[in-house]
This record gives sequence, C-alpha cells and structure tokens, in this order.
Amino acid sequence: MDFELNQEQKMWQRIVREFCESEVKPHAAEVDETGQLHWDVIRKMKDIGLNSLEVPEALGGTEVDTISIVIAMEELGRACGSTALSLAAHNGLGCAPIKRWGTPAQHEQWFPSLISGEVLGALALTEPNAGSDLLNGVQTFARREGDEWVIDGSKAWITNAGIAPVITVLCRTDKDAGARGFSMLLVDTKSPGLTIHPPEKKMGLKGSPTHMLSLDGVRVPADAVLGEVGRGFHQTMATLDNGRIGIGALSIGLAQAAFEEGVKYAQQRRAFGKPISEHQAIQWMIADAALEIDAARLLVYRSAWLKDQGKDFTKQAAMGKLMATEVAERVCKNAIQIHGSYGYSREFPVERIYRDQRLMSIGEGTSEIQRMVIARRVLQEFS
Repeated sequence: MDFELNQEQKMWQRIVREFCESEVKPHAAEVDETGQLHWDVIRKMKDIGLNSLEVPEALGGTEVDTISIVIAMEELGRACGSTALSLAAHNGLGCAPIKRWGTPAQHEQWFPSLISGEVLGALALTEPNAGSDLLNGVQTFARREGDEWVIDGSKAWITNAGIAPVITVLCRTDKDAGARGFSMLLVDTKSPGLTIHPPEKKMGLKGSPTHMLSLDGVRVPADAVLGEVGRGFHQTMATLDNGRIGIGALSIGLAQAAFEEGVKYAQQRRAFGKPISEHQAIQWMIADAALEIDAARLLVYRSAWLKDQGKDFTKQAAMGKLMATEVAERVCKNAIQIHGSYGYSREFPVERIYRDQRLMSIGEGTSEIQRMVIARRVLQEFS
C-alpha cells in the first residue's frame, strides 16, 4: 500500500493551498456576512483550473484525477465553506454529468461558459416533497411535444441555480416505467417559464446561493436530453456517488480548519496558570480531533482511489461521506468548546465553520441514507 501522493498531486496540493490561503480564506468572513460569493476570486480560479476539474483538456478544462479533486475540495473547505460548496456543486453536479453523458454538441454548447469563471453550474434533483426518496417523490414531469420537451414542476434547495447558464433537471418522462421513467434534461436558465426564486435564508454557507425553481411549461429542444431517455434515475445515483466523495473532502477541510483554530487558541489561552493546551481535558479534544480527521481522510481518499481504478466505490463513498461529515460536526463543536464564550462570537472563525458544516450531513444524502446505502451493500456481500 502506498499512502503518499505522487509528485504531480503534491504540486497540485501546494498550488491550491497557496491560492486558497492568499485569495479565498481572507474573504471567508465577508462572504458569510454579505451572502455573496467573491467573484474576483472565482474568476482567478480559472487560471489554475479549479472551475474545470471535470472538464476534458480538449475542451479547455483541467480534468484531474479524483484524488486531485479531493485535494482541491479539502483545501477549499479549509478556506471558505460557502465557496467550497458552490465549487463542489459546480464541478461534481453541474459539469460532471454533462461531461459523462453529454454529446459533443452539448459539450461545445455549455462548457465554454461553464469554465469561464463568470458562472457556475447546477443540478436540480430535490423537490419540496422529494429529498431522499427521489424514485417515488419526483413529480416534475416532461412530456414530449413534437421536437420539444415541455416541463412542469418545481425543485427545491438547488445550489448555484441563480448563477448558472444551464441547469440539469431530473424529470419524470414516463409515469409508469418506475426507475426507467426518468430523464435528465438540460434547461437554459433564460428559458421562458423558468422562475428562479430568491436565495434561501440559511443557517450557514450563506455565500453559496440556494434556490427554489418553478417550471411552468418550460420548453427545451428534443436533443436537450442528457444521455438516454429513461436513464435519468441511474445517472442521478451515479452522480450522487461521485458527489459524496467531494462533500466528504469538503467536510474534512472544514474540520481541519476548526481543528487548527482550536489548537492555536488552546496554545494562546491561559487558565489556572498555564496554557489550556496543557490541561488534559483540552488535550483529549485535540487528540480525538487529530485521530478522527485522519481516519475520515483515509476513507475519503480510498473511495477516490477506487473510483480512479475503475472499481466499485458506492459503499466506500457513502462510508467516507458519513464519517467525514459526522467527524466535522464533532470537531467543530469541540473547537467552539475550546474557545469558550469566544467560540460563540463571530469574531472567531469557528462560529462560522460550525454553522457551515451542519449542512454536510444532510446534503448529497443524509447520514441516515448513507447508513442505508452501506448496510444494503454489506448485506449483498453476505448473501
């Protein structure tokens, strides 16, 4: 077993970390306070390829391996949760399905704008009554009329919808075909009948815009189907497997940021005549955080490695996402505990990081769904 990054990955990690430290992290508090992404920074990301991680080089993208995507997401999460989430959604949910199932014409139509640094991509799965249960809950329906699809329905909690040129929308295209009755359709956000509602007011990740969508007779060309008609549900499951690796990495970044802040504060703060880092209760928090972050990182990296090797990674991606998101919650909670009252103040980053991490065990499948995925795979292995 080789747990070392190769030379190219090490160089990539250094480049991304330096960029995040100098360009992303200094604006993290401002992004949270204003609820706006820092677009000057996102435009600069084009120069190192952070907004084209899934796009082939022949189309102007970076197309790095999955481990390198994990490296990027962790470093972004360590710097700014809002920016990291929007970039994770852009790369893993917005660009990746188009790369994987799109036609050459769809690539040429959408990738130039998606990697320009002026917009970010989006995927619309969730509905007001369909979160984890997409198979039974999705009601957005697309009917074929001549050379067009006509879409009616609504979507909820869609990251980047208001800043995307195109949204991949999961629709029912056959109400009687079960899992074969879904298709993904590419919807131009300028399409008549599409309403992108104002951003949701959220607990955290305030700079990453999340919207509700209404689709009222939205017409798209017949060739707007992504991949095959009837394969949308299977494409969604594959996309979520991939996305869980990214969210796991992002969660590790958030945990790492809180951990570093906690250790730094513990070494500075004095109580009972010595730095609180010398008190056993604080040392146990530090030890637990170091242990759990390392364990979660190994799980996430393993799932990324399996994907790069062309092996099945569904169970491992769920395990990594579950572990990383729940570790982030514990580490961020204890980082606030180490700070005491100051940890509850906006003056210190751990308050923001704690709010940002809370979504991670909900989005891309809740912790409960991850446990179901893992258990089903384990039971299949024993059958």
